[in-house]
Amino acid sequence: MNAAATPVPDPTSAPASPRVRPRPLLQRLARTLLAPDAFDFWASRLRPDWSWDRPLARIVSRQAESEDSFTLLLQPNRHWRGFQPGQHLNIGAEIEGIRITRSYSLSDAPRADGRIAITVKAMPGGKLSQHLCHAAKVGEVLTLDAAFGEMTLPQTPEGAWLFLAAGSGITPLMAMVRAQAALGMPVPLALIYWARTRAELCFVEELRALAARQANFSVDFVLTRDAEAGDGDAGDLHYGRIDAQSLSMLAPDLHQRRVFACGPDGFVAAARALAADRAVAFRSEAFTPPPHAVFDDEGDAPRQVRITLANSGRTLDVPRGMSLLAALEEAGLKPASGCRMGICNTCACGKRAGSTRHLHTGDIEHEPVSALRLCVNSAGSDLILDL
Repeated sequence: MNAAATPVPDPTSAPASPRVRPRPLLQRLARTLLAPDAFDFWASRLRPDWSWDRPLARIVSRQAESEDSFTLLLQPNRHWRGFQPGQHLNIGAEIEGIRITRSYSLSDAPRADGRIAITVKAMPGGKLSQHLCHAAKVGEVLTLDAAFGEMTLPQTPEGAWLFLAAGSGITPLMAMVRAQAALGMPVPLALIYWARTRAELCFVEELRALAARQANFSVDFVLTRDAEAGDGDAGDLHYGRIDAQSLSMLAPDLHQRRVFACGPDGFVAAARALAADRAVAFRSEAFTPPPHAVFDDEGDAPRQVRITLANSGRTLDVPRGMSLLAALEEAGLKPASGCRMGICNTCACGKRAGSTRHLHTGDIEHEPVSALRLCVNSAGSDLILDL
């Protein structure tokens, strides 16, 4: 996800949920007798969501939201540190003996019972999304990482807000809507939600019910592929892609609103072009990376470069222009990864020597760095990495 947002104050923690915690004496004994990894191994035999310090979460319920999306309600263990509505987290599950981790938005506001929710769209060929939507069972334990993301609401609501969502971009904005609903909608909030078809819309009945009882909230749904059905449609259902005409019709007071936009990169780029200069403020996040930049300045540079992995002593020849994460995975390695879009920093590692090029901006970095994001950088020369 490409965040176009200003950092906000440190996230507040969600309320801790009641659960049995290891006693201090047991902790001291365990620390003297077992390493944390060994503790996790034996503790998981007693209860799968126990660990020394790793955040884990147990699936407690699942619910279909659309034809291809499901909400999973998760009970984190005591190591989870909470989140702000609008943020994301990395979720991991073991599939066919391999741990796969991907980034998902939290789709509910912080709850008094400490549970968290993610809404997952089953992507064709997506191993983790297919598993979470169709194979994961209640009781399965997933790994969690700390919440991240900067497109969050201010601590003190003010002005009037407009949310623009497309596709899976509804999930972080839904968490924001629910958080404001819990406060009684303290400021006017309008949501415009684009999807390809009726069957792909999520949270429709909840959003309509909220709009019916909250004078400060309105929702409109826009379909981009379904044909117009005519008089039988509800008054909040419209057709077409985001453009100046539709935005003027659905948000005539845009110049008075603070806009939050989330969706595919093309949608967010269109929203920015249409609204950023007209709205009071504009913040956005895209959940697909921009296309790789095309570079024509490499001349006769070799098509492959050598990567030395300093920690293991291994050397690899990888293609120039391919993301380092993809190149390492193609070589059979499994470096830690999450969002795969340069946001969560899960894949970051140190670079001791060599040149890298950012795949989205084309920027070249020659100096050693301590946090090279493998998913959005390629090798510009031979490299030495802390792997």
